Parts: sequence; structure tokens; C-alpha cells
Amino acid sequence: MIYQTANDWLNAEKKKVLFFGMSGLGKTFVSNMLRDQGAWFHYSIDYRIGTRYMGEYIADNAKREAMKNPFLRELLMSDSIYIGSNITFENLTPVSSYLGKPGDVAKGGLPYAEYTRRQSQFRTAEIAALLDTPYFIERAEALYGYPHFICDTGGSICEWVNPEDPEDLVLKTLSQNALMIWIEGSDAHTEELVRRFDKSPKPMSYQGEFLERAWTEYLELKGCNETQVDPDDFIRWTYAQAMAHRQPLYRAMAQNWGVSVKAEEIAQVKTADDFDQLIAQALERR
Repeated sequence: MIYQTANDWLNAEKKKVLFFGMSGLGKTFVSNMLRDQGAWFHYSIDYRIGTRYMGEYIADNAKREAMKNPFLRELLMSDSIYIGSNITFENLTPVSSYLGKPGDVAKGGLPYAEYTRRQSQFRTAEIAALLDTPYFIERAEALYGYPHFICDTGGSICEWVNPEDPEDLVLKTLSQNALMIWIEGSDAHTEELVRRFDKSPKPMSYQGEFLERAWTEYLELKGCNETQVDPDDFIRWTYAQAMAHRQPLYRAMAQNWGVSVKAEEIAQVKTADDFDQLIAQALERR
């Protein structure tokens, strides 16, 4: 770790951190709070994915749908209209919409082969965006003069790494450049995240072996084929399993590569000084 002790952290002139954990536990909340106080550069992995690595896929998919409409097709073919995604830190819907959900096309699903193709694209994009972190640390200071840096990762970071491998390229690169911080949720948080997801299921990205296993088990459990799958029902069913699948991976990442803080602790952070003290405590109890 780049900060070994609480004093290392508190005395550092340049603080560099990376948040990881399940979506909805405060990563972006604390990132925005620190950024708004003026001295922190906020690097969003999901935003980088959507603008740099998947922007063309997303725009082309929208154009493909527009081409089905004769009126829009004519305008597109004559370069009379422009179609692009309006991705912001607060609105990453174009990325999740492109990922989609597998199942019955009539219910808004994607054929499973297309769904896994897009999952593979996202995996490649997320790894690339994560490995861009050192570049953005340097860029944030050289171009904008920010002394401090936050990398705000997506919930799927744990799907592409091996926390038990000391030579894991992604984790080694990240830990050499920033303090990795797991925001850990309680059982109550997990129940709330599941409830929230069940109310409004959103596309997610999964490690290939986990997804294939979940897909096969779901088809057997429901006694259906892929064209009969209700897309929302499948991702609801898979989400609960993903929570259990990811938790030990996050824990190993924190134990082997960084520190952990509770989601309740993050929720109490109101200022940059509060944050400094919380991370100092996390380093002390490691």
C-alpha cells in the first residue's frame, strides 16, 4: 500500500484513493463530496467506460434502432441528424441500457449470445479504464493542479481480478498508485440493495463463468429455453446470487491490497477532514 500508517496518510501532501464495493453504498456520494470541496479530482471508471471505450458501441446501437424507422433512416443517411449518448457522472444509463438483459426479445431482452458479447466488451472496457488510473492521476495534477485524487470504480471490479494473486496486473497497478478502500455494507444494507434492485432491476456485468452457471441454473429451474426467459426476472434472480458471489472477493481485495470502512462510517463523512480521519482509523485497525 502507498500509505502504511495513519501518519503516512495524514501527513501526505498528495492523497490518492480508490473506492470499491457494491453500487449504492456511498462510493460516488463521498467522491462527489470531496470533489465539491475543490482539491480532489474525481475519476469515474463508469464514465470513462461510457465515453472512451464503449461510446461508439452505444451510439451505433442507437443508430441501429433509428435505422428501423424510415423517417429517421433517411435523415441519418443524409447526415441530417446526429445520434450520440449524453453520459454524465450522474447519468450512466446509456452504458447499462447497452448492456441490456438476456431473454425474450418481445419483453425487451437480448439473445443470450448477443448479451454475452456485450458483457465481454464491457469487461475489456472496464479493465482498460482501470489501467488508465495512473495516467489520470498524472493528468489531474499536471493539467488541472489537483493535489488529491479519487478513483470511483464500478461494482464489477471484483469480477475481473484475482485478489489472491500478488502479480494480478489490475490490482498491482491500482495499489501502486492509490490506497484501495472497500466500502463494506452490512446485512441490512444488502437487504436494502436487493429490495431496491427488485423494485427497479438494472443491467449488470458479471464474470463469464459465474454468468454461464447462473444462466444454466435459471433455465433448469424455470424449465424454459432462452427465448422464454423474462429478462427482469432473470436479472433479479441473478442479482441476489451476485451479492453473495462478490462479497468474499471484495473482502480478499481489502485484506490483500487495501483497507476497509463501513458504509455507515462513510455516510457520516461531511468534510474532507472527516474523510482523512476515517481513513487514518482504517489504517490503524488494519
